[in-house]
Amino acid sequence: MDQELAGRVAIVTGGSGGIGRAVVERFAREGARVVVADVDAEQGEELAEALGAAAAFRRTDVADPDDVQALVDFAVDRFGGLDVMVNNAGISSSFRRLLDNDLRDAQRVMGVNLFGVMHGCRAAAVHMAGHGGGSIINTTSMGALTGGGFPIVYRTSKAAVIQFSRSAACDLAEFGIRVNCVAPGHISTGITNYDLGPVIRLSQPLQRQGTGADVAEAMLFLAGDRSAQITGTVLPVDGGTTAGPPFAQTQLLLAQARGEGGADAG
Repeated sequence: MDQELAGRVAIVTGGSGGIGRAVVERFAREGARVVVADVDAEQGEELAEALGAAAAFRRTDVADPDDVQALVDFAVDRFGGLDVMVNNAGISSSFRRLLDNDLRDAQRVMGVNLFGVMHGCRAAAVHMAGHGGGSIINTTSMGALTGGGFPIVYRTSKAAVIQFSRSAACDLAEFGIRVNCVAPGHISTGITNYDLGPVIRLSQPLQRQGTGADVAEAMLFLAGDRSAQITGTVLPVDGGTTAGPPFAQTQLLLAQARGEGGADAG
């Protein structure tokens, strides 16, 4: 079977660990030459070295637009172009309720999670527009698609990513540039700071624990030709969480509301 990304060049920000690392490894297996971008130089260089000549590392703080432009320039100089841009780098925010949250982390969280995506989209698009187009994939979150109290700044940043991506998709389509989002949910990463097990049991219809590799498969689809007619979309990789709670949980709540006390009440 042909490699889906053979001959293509990709950048993955936040690429040294978690979901980003899974994406880098998946893209490389599909024939892409990949630039790993991250603030973690040690881990990023280790990954690039392990992947060989088809990968390179570039230390990048996505909140700095000059860093992001230098990243794109590096990819073009090193591998001769840029076909796929994955704006994946992200950080979490305080889990405090609003009355106890001084919002001091808001500027940094927005700088990485939102403005990092905006800088990445623009820098990549400037190159892609003059070289036949490409695919831009932005990591948002299940938390951007559902209501909920915390983490409030993180949710806000990821919701803004969706709106920006849809606007960019409309703006860039005439240049053959597609812009889509992937929305992971309940995936264990470096910024996951809660026990996923109970949350999955209560809120996720598919009780299987998702992984970074699952997200990487979705990004592979959006990066390649199979998604040629898809732009401006948000693809949740969340085990069905944004669709609704597990059936058993719904039945339990319904039974409790009726005063029946059983999960199998009809």
